[in-house]
Amino acid sequence: MKKLITLLSVATFLISCNEQKEKTTIVNNGLSSEEKIDSTHVKHFFNTVLTEGKSYEWLRDLTQNIGGRLSGSHEAEKAVVWGEKLMKEVGLDSVWLQPVMVPHWVRGEKEVANYTINGVTKNVPVCALGFSIATPKNGITAEVIEVKSIEEAKKLGNKASGKIVFFNGAFDNTLINTFQAYGGCVGQRFSGAATVGVLGAKGVIVRSMTNGIDDYPHTGSMGYGEISQEQYIPAAAISSRAAENLSNDLKTNPNLKFFFKQNCETLPDSPSFNVVGQITGTENPDKIMVVGGHLDSWDLGEGAHDDGAGIVQSLEVAYLFKKNNIKPKNTLRVVFFMNEENGLRGATEYSRLAKLNNELHIGGLESDAGGHTPRGFSIDANPENTKLIKSWNKLLAPYGLHDLVKGGSGADVGPLKNEHVTLVGYRPDSQRYFDYHHTSTDTFDKVNKRELELGSASMTSLIYLMDKYLYTQDKVKP
Repeated sequence: MKKLITLLSVATFLISCNEQKEKTTIVNNGLSSEEKIDSTHVKHFFNTVLTEGKSYEWLRDLTQNIGGRLSGSHEAEKAVVWGEKLMKEVGLDSVWLQPVMVPHWVRGEKEVANYTINGVTKNVPVCALGFSIATPKNGITAEVIEVKSIEEAKKLGNKASGKIVFFNGAFDNTLINTFQAYGGCVGQRFSGAATVGVLGAKGVIVRSMTNGIDDYPHTGSMGYGEISQEQYIPAAAISSRAAENLSNDLKTNPNLKFFFKQNCETLPDSPSFNVVGQITGTENPDKIMVVGGHLDSWDLGEGAHDDGAGIVQSLEVAYLFKKNNIKPKNTLRVVFFMNEENGLRGATEYSRLAKLNNELHIGGLESDAGGHTPRGFSIDANPENTKLIKSWNKLLAPYGLHDLVKGGSGADVGPLKNEHVTLVGYRPDSQRYFDYHHTSTDTFDKVNKRELELGSASMTSLIYLMDKYLYTQDKVKP
């Protein structure tokens, strides 16, 4: 009996050892010796962030103690100070502020909207669109004409005169990628007022840019294009549920009158800054890889997903390099861009100065799609480097990063684009993003700590691989 027990104990021990060996080597199966080294580093990035990550508490500080950070605002000023201080605390080799003049649009007193049907007055959740003019002091009231697209609005002709044009183009919810759905209808938000202002319309209301049905209006930028200032008309967004209700009520009473009032104003440009910090490369200090997001946000919420998440994840890339004693061969530069939401002045100025100073950028990674579960990256690069990044699938897939696809990178790194610079956009799951995008609900409590940290490690892993392999592939000439 003792012999049998001993044999069983030995067998159990061997099985346990084999299981443990399988667990520790699973990510190395089918990898070359160099890829096994890379796999180990990637695993360390994820282990470190999930046990010693900083991004979540950084985001808590940014959102709870500063809040929404619209360009030109006092909150945006505080965010610059916050960003510079935090980069220095992380221990970047150098940190500086890059001056930039930014637009200064203010919302003013809270907007109101309503209409009456069958003797019942319905209050409508509404918010002014960024850069819109105000309504007259007492607001505007007019009949409503509904359209579903810019193309349909262009055909209105004099039918639009004296009316409030209601752009009610909804997301195509059959599209799995909600950013594609957003791109399919956001033009009505940006160009709606310019399109019907020339037709004599009195105002514009736009269905909020979301795939959900809720009571939260989504703000965002709009523009007047090349129309004359006399043709400018006020533009506002109404919630998606209000849009559904208004559309139904118009079928019952096509002559109902809609009222809205807003008090927004565009002030003179204000001085602000991009916040920049870097770890100097050990082998190629003249070659720069940027990782960043935008420090500004809309004023309605706290700018947690858009783009506080991208800001803290970008800095956590540098933190994870330092924490794991990884010294980049190329210079790793973290940039908190200012004014992505309503002007892109920070990105434009960063790119201008890079060219003026003959800086040699070889890559860029942007996080501006929220802090949800990592899914992968979109690649904007020449065919050679696109193929190179896709070849890293075996290293990244074990962490849920299956999507390595050709596509756009991001608005802030976009101006750096040329055939030799490899630009990448971090792509988390998009299904919940437009529940919060540009609304009062974009708050810290909507961000999951683990998802945020997984994103940081995902970005760090890609930057690590780009730093190790990309610079040997590039053909950039100073």
